[in-house]
Amino acid sequence: MKLSQYYYNFSPELLAQYPTEHRDDSRMLVLHRDTGEIEHRHFKDIIEYFDENDVFIFNNTKVFPARLYGNKEKTGAEIEIFLLRELNKDLRLWDVLVEPARKIRIGNKLYFGDDDALVAEVIDNTTSRGRTLRFLYDGSYEEFREVLSQMGETPLPRWVRSKVEPLDEERYQTIYAKVEGAVAAPTAGLHFSKHLLKRMEIKGIESAEVTLHVGLGNFRTVDVEDLTKHKMDSEQMFISEECAEKVNKAKKSGNRVCAIGTTVQRSIESSVSTTGMLKPYEGWTNKFIFAPYDFNVADSMVSNFHLPGSTQLMMVAAFGGYDKVMAAYEIAIKEGYRFGTYGDAMLIL
Repeated sequence: MKLSQYYYNFSPELLAQYPTEHRDDSRMLVLHRDTGEIEHRHFKDIIEYFDENDVFIFNNTKVFPARLYGNKEKTGAEIEIFLLRELNKDLRLWDVLVEPARKIRIGNKLYFGDDDALVAEVIDNTTSRGRTLRFLYDGSYEEFREVLSQMGETPLPRWVRSKVEPLDEERYQTIYAKVEGAVAAPTAGLHFSKHLLKRMEIKGIESAEVTLHVGLGNFRTVDVEDLTKHKMDSEQMFISEECAEKVNKAKKSGNRVCAIGTTVQRSIESSVSTTGMLKPYEGWTNKFIFAPYDFNVADSMVSNFHLPGSTQLMMVAAFGGYDKVMAAYEIAIKEGYRFGTYGDAMLIL
């Protein structure tokens, strides 16, 4: 498969700028892999396709307010910092993206907040746009993280809309988010409401949770035609024994296992036994999934409609079948489905 095969007739008008009023009111295109049949439903109908003891796997990562605005020392030039990864808790070291990067050098001090409440020093150039910062803060680690949270902004993708609004603080977060560490939301999970989870519970559908802290690398542009040459950034992930046991029990008893989103698929496919069972894991993954690929764990998945040429689209096409998924995307465009972070959903069975 080549990069050029993952482009389709895309228009920016397809992108949803706002979520639906109720999370589970999104539309849902259902693709049946065996027949290619397509149904048009609403997301709240998803439990009609699953039975007692089937398992949904969720990514319980929680987005933190990763975007900070500040000023450069001496010149006062405005800068934007995007917190990517905490490198050292005790030394307050972080990998960040800086805009505009060309004006920032090693040794520069950056000031954030009223009265320069937070100061950082640039100590390394990690990439063309990235830097390593040391935050100069004397208080406790808990106080430091509290200051970061207060100064930070919800890291809504720029292609959704440029202005972050109060509703984003709640809606750009799944209702089951628990473990802070992501700089982007696992968007397939945004469709689940408390009411829908309760209906699942009543029907006997099981829930399992993994943690994969979504990084910006998940959205990095693929710039090589030969997909085997693309390298994914590593992201931290955790699969508990409880999760593995619940998923493997369902597989052994012939029940469905549904991955809620591409981040869940990457997680569970990163830790599989030789017999196709899920293994507990704690570490990092840079797994890049594209066709042809044999999936081991999930036999169904939920995904949003992804941008052309994205690694997420490549994974979805590998799972649903390239021709069937690309045809479904064309139908979704004709039917007026909403694409992107706050867009509609696709269920592949």
